[in-house]
Amino acid sequence: MTYNLAACAEMIFQDLPFVDRVKEISAAGFLVEIWDWSNKDLPALAATGATFSSMTGYLEGDLITEDGASRLLETAALSLEQAKVIDSPRLNLHGTGLGEGGLPVKPTYSVIDADWVKAVDTLTRMADLAAKHNRVFTLENLNNAVDHPGVPFAKAADTLELVQRVDHPNLRLNLDLYHAQIGEGNLTELVAKCFDWIGEIQVADVPGRAQPGSGEIFYPRIAKELKHLNYRGVVAMEAFATGNSHEALTEFRNAFTV
Repeated sequence: MTYNLAACAEMIFQDLPFVDRVKEISAAGFLVEIWDWSNKDLPALAATGATFSSMTGYLEGDLITEDGASRLLETAALSLEQAKVIDSPRLNLHGTGLGEGGLPVKPTYSVIDADWVKAVDTLTRMADLAAKHNRVFTLENLNNAVDHPGVPFAKAADTLELVQRVDHPNLRLNLDLYHAQIGEGNLTELVAKCFDWIGEIQVADVPGRAQPGSGEIFYPRIAKELKHLNYRGVVAMEAFATGNSHEALTEFRNAFTV
């Protein structure tokens, strides 16, 4: 493989303390991803010796309101400092802040032209901030139908357009294929269309958001496309395990070994 595999410590080995989850993922040969850094002992995570791929890049805020953008930038600056503790190269963003159960703190069910203009301005400022820290923000597509109703700019088509409009090396896509399958489908062509703008790819199967091989998506075909495109980034399993977490990681690795 020309790319690296990672796994999200929030969703597997859930019977273990968080530091032990990180150790298990790293010992299995994967990079590690985390979400909210504010509720974790980052020095303890760093001491595991794991290599971290991504973490959430903000605590609060949104792309399209004046107060929300200010708060997003404030908490992004804090996140960039914390990213140094675990040396996370990428910090993940969403169209708006997410609360309990992944629901948006301030739901937005439609966007207008002015929202697009404000979002591009906010993301440009975020990218400039990331450049000062030699990090990259990744903007993740989500889905409105199942997991995140009310999140603006949820589709991959939306996040791609925003990243293209900003056109900054420190802002890239986190192309989440689980969310894209629910929201858009046509995954192989989507990967090719987004390829030049991808900072990372995340995967889970549909339905159930479990490991590749547990649902309807034929991920070996995606892996074949990534090989064809000579993708050299990260593919991360952001998925639950249907059973044993080690077995889920093995299924993930098998799906993406071409």
